[in-house]
Amino acid sequence: MHTKGRSRHFIYTDWILIETQFDPEQLHSKETVFTIGNGYLGTRGCFEEGYPHALPATFINGVYDDVPVVYTELVNCPDWLPLVVIVNGDRFRLDQGEILRYDRQLDLRQGLLSRYLRWRSPSGNIIDISFERFASLADPHVLGLRCHLTPVDFDGLIEVQASINGYPENQGFNHWEGLDQGKTDQGIWLQRRTRSSRIELCMAAKVRILGTEASLQVSTAPGYPTLSTSYLAKAQQTVTVEKLVTVFTSREIETPVPAAQEKLAHLPDYATLLKANEQAWNEVWQQSDILIEGDSTAAFAVRYNLFQLLIAGPRHDDRVSIPAKTLSGFGYRGHIFWDTEIFMLPLFIFTQPAIAHNLLSYRWHTLPGARRKAAHYGYKGAMFAWESADTGDEVTPRWALGSDFYGEDVRIWCRDREIHINADIPYAVWNYWQATGDDEWMQKCGAEVILDAAIFWGSRVEFNPERKKYEIRGVIGADEYHEFVHNNAFTNRMAQWHLEKAIAVYDWLVQKFPERATELEQKLKFTPEEQSHWQDIIAKILFLYDPLTELIEQFEGFFQLEDINLADYEGRDRSMQAILGVDKINKYQVIKQPDVLMLLYLMRESVDFPYSDKALQTNWDYYAPRTDITYGSSLGPAVHAILASDLDKSIEAYELFMRALMVDLEDNRGNTNDGIHGASAGGIWQAVIFGFGGIQLTENGPVANPHLPPGWTRLKFKLHWQGKWHDFDLHGEQVSQDITHQLEYLQLSLSPNPPLSPPIPNTTLGEAAPTASLRDATGTLSTSPHFQIPTPHNPNIQGFIFDLDGVLTDTAELHYLAWQQLADEEGIPFNREANEALRGVSRRASLMLILGDRPYSEAEIEEMMERKNRYYVELIQNMTPKDLLPGAIALLDELRQAGIKIGIGSASKNAQTVIERLGIADKIDAIADGYSVQEPKPAPDLFLYAAKQLGIEPEQSVVVEDAAAGVEAALAAGMWAIGLGPAERVGAAHIVLPSLAGIKWADLRDQLSNISRQKH
Repeated sequence: MHTKGRSRHFIYTDWILIETQFDPEQLHSKETVFTIGNGYLGTRGCFEEGYPHALPATFINGVYDDVPVVYTELVNCPDWLPLVVIVNGDRFRLDQGEILRYDRQLDLRQGLLSRYLRWRSPSGNIIDISFERFASLADPHVLGLRCHLTPVDFDGLIEVQASINGYPENQGFNHWEGLDQGKTDQGIWLQRRTRSSRIELCMAAKVRILGTEASLQVSTAPGYPTLSTSYLAKAQQTVTVEKLVTVFTSREIETPVPAAQEKLAHLPDYATLLKANEQAWNEVWQQSDILIEGDSTAAFAVRYNLFQLLIAGPRHDDRVSIPAKTLSGFGYRGHIFWDTEIFMLPLFIFTQPAIAHNLLSYRWHTLPGARRKAAHYGYKGAMFAWESADTGDEVTPRWALGSDFYGEDVRIWCRDREIHINADIPYAVWNYWQATGDDEWMQKCGAEVILDAAIFWGSRVEFNPERKKYEIRGVIGADEYHEFVHNNAFTNRMAQWHLEKAIAVYDWLVQKFPERATELEQKLKFTPEEQSHWQDIIAKILFLYDPLTELIEQFEGFFQLEDINLADYEGRDRSMQAILGVDKINKYQVIKQPDVLMLLYLMRESVDFPYSDKALQTNWDYYAPRTDITYGSSLGPAVHAILASDLDKSIEAYELFMRALMVDLEDNRGNTNDGIHGASAGGIWQAVIFGFGGIQLTENGPVANPHLPPGWTRLKFKLHWQGKWHDFDLHGEQVSQDITHQLEYLQLSLSPNPPLSPPIPNTTLGEAAPTASLRDATGTLSTSPHFQIPTPHNPNIQGFIFDLDGVLTDTAELHYLAWQQLADEEGIPFNREANEALRGVSRRASLMLILGDRPYSEAEIEEMMERKNRYYVELIQNMTPKDLLPGAIALLDELRQAGIKIGIGSASKNAQTVIERLGIADKIDAIADGYSVQEPKPAPDLFLYAAKQLGIEPEQSVVVEDAAAGVEAALAAGMWAIGLGPAERVGAAHIVLPSLAGIKWADLRDQLSNISRQKH
């Protein structure tokens, strides 16, 4: 897989995620990140007004349907979001008109998604529009959406259309057939039914208009019922549109249509529903919140990962579970893996045990499907599906379609061979029972799961008379890079552990619930001979392990495979499997995710064999360097973080933790568009509680043995154990100021837009606060509730870093001419208006914008980039000092006379040539160009590199930029920013100027000092 640029235009506060800029290239991944939900359903963060190629989706847990012959998938349900706004005939869309202000926020405290925009229509009308939406946690069948409309500079006609879209697709396939629709006194409704599973759904909606007199009209276009209104708007007058939606399916009620209509008719107003939702979230956070002090990025990101699990956990249904990608995306088609039981479940066991009960009850309800799978393969008992849906039958696709249309399809063997899930689920059942003491559920449901799955192992093992050992051959372990192995340590030991616990559970049943024991003996055909067989397997199962060193062989023959040094592949952006190929990787000692180390982690809490301090150290030293932790599996980093913490590798543990923590917020694996990495989110909770918090479960309850990451001053959480709540408030050791700043640098280097050198004390690098200051075009302060401008402390300016394009010279025209020539040759429409979108954008990104959806190979893309650059280089040969912009040479001379160092920070790889042609090479002390760093603007790397070359600190630097991406990069670097151009483009800068003409260093110095005094 290929990763994307690291800049996400995000600010993190304690509870609120703020997106400061809309980037169409990140459309789908941001739709995932801004998902909201309530455990019954999840809705991706798509725009209410729509956007080209968006992937709007609402998933209701348990609503599955078949794509004929091919697979079963979680169904994309009718879209409740559509809200179209038309301003004097111009439809509001972000791909039309001009975005003057943009701010999107996800408030984790109440599951509220908001968006604030100032938009200029193609006709020139400016309007402020804000949206907010929530999926009620107080009532899972209620959804709310509100929109405020405020014309800024015009009076005119505004139309609003609120709809239900009955034509959702699962990436090209519509699972729904129409049944009925209509209108009521309250509003509109739509009835649909899935094509194969025959699940009925009804959505009903009503709209309320506040702030003006406006009547509603109903349109019942087939599959798209709509409530619409129009009104004469006045400048600065705010009108509010409230849309309430109810939804039911035949999974939870026989008659969804009257249920949705009746609930809609009796709903209170929007504000009342929002308040009830907030109160419900308060109760959840009272139990599940984790407070971290000393690391603001981790403090927010941990809460974000918890939020994504909490909105996916079923609160009112014990027949569903949490898909691997939660309810946030199309990845894995909504299937349920071991991810839920091993990675996500612990959060719920210890903070929301009722949800944990439901998740495990799903496995009990789907035992018939597991039994059918076992019978299909010729085994006894229950064989749980590797990928499960509504019935528990195997739904793992048999084949994966490769990206090469003419290439061979890839067989997916997990469905046949990855059988460790049959012990993973009983492992989860056992741990739930130990933590909750829920004997009633255990005797009714849990015991049957454990015993029937154990019967499978009795029929699956093979006795080797030569070795006098039981073997499990032909499997895939947790490490999926090796697809056909014998005696995988993880699988064999987990099966052995499972049989041990099955005997204990059976003995408990006989003593406490003899009638249930007898019932299960008859139902499962469980005999004394079967139990004796289990005892024999436990005693004789093969486990490849050196008792002297305690080194475990991952599977038979692993040590004979060819070794590999992953350091030789540094700088890659793909998995090792993608690099080596499916067949070749089987021959190497490279691991997709923890396998032996995963086994040690699962045995760690109870200190069961083979776990010991020595075994952990020995196997870590061997297997950690051979694990593809960056691009193998997202399940790995959190587990490695816990074990590294156990080994007192605090810095490494923190790095691994941050890699897991930011997997979706940073999209550091390049696949967040598929949905939230649910297992990684669950691993984050375990890393904080069991790793850094050092929680150990004793007979007297949980006990903390903390080893907090360096820099964490406080860790506060609570755990539910055996019916009681246990509060933990852990404090880190005080550290010296110098060490603190080094740790701040480490934290920043692992967060978006890392600096290249440690900050000095009192430097603020992109830290955010709930309130902030923005500057208008005159450079004066204005208050904004949504943004934080990082302002260095007392200005001691030692250097200026100038962008070239649009600042010292206008090479934009030359770039435009070069792109125009290329576009003409390729027959692609391109003009000056389209060229504006390329301002401050890298060459590749610019080409991608020009190409749009047109298909080109990587080789063709490389050739076109090279061709465009050739045209540009030819044009710049004609540049002279006359091409310097007004005021540029005067300011450069004044700065040099004042002893200020001067650097160039330009993404262009032709910067050196341009500087020479302009005749200013003797005025420049350092150049940072397209060859200097890997991450382009808006990452701060380029400017940080320039400052390092000049020998000055970031807060001693002033960046002069004409592009929003450049201003953002300067602020992220902790530098002063001067923006040249309109405020709507560079208004985030500390000072905004129309150009350099007439600008004096003394005036700039005074203005920066005034800003610093007002700020501090």
